[in-house]
Amino acid sequence: MPDHSSGNLTDELSGLDFASVSPEDFARIVKGLSARQLDEVMHGDLRARVLREVFGRMRQQFRPEAAGRLKALIRWKITGESEEVYETSIADGACVVSAGRSDAEPRTTLVMGDAEFLRLVSGNGNPVTMFMMRKLKVVGDVGLASGLTRYFDIPKV
Repeated sequence: MPDHSSGNLTDELSGLDFASVSPEDFARIVKGLSARQLDEVMHGDLRARVLREVFGRMRQQFRPEAAGRLKALIRWKITGESEEVYETSIADGACVVSAGRSDAEPRTTLVMGDAEFLRLVSGNGNPVTMFMMRKLKVVGDVGLASGLTRYFDIPKV
């Protein structure tokens, strides 16, 4: 795990093989960084790699027993140097993640900055608190959005 006390943080994190970083280690890395540091490293290729890895893991971290009969399309809009859109479709006990915006109407859309997104998906941010502090914007089903984390195995760090 990188030592964030010295050197260039972006360079340190760029050298990581994110595919080999466990969800628990990822959560510890995010917890150890300020919002400014998280925003600082979420640029260019590193940002694209982090987003691909996080969304790529959602299917494996999905908890079908918690979702039950839930059927929902969740659109994620992550703002930062550019707006990135991903969609999570939950149906029939499965979770399918796709990059980009589809023509389908989402049940809920979550809009947040890079730092807030990383905190949320790593278990370091409370979605209700983020919503109340206006760091997370929800369009559509607020109830679904507030309980979304229970459908995924998110580390407790």
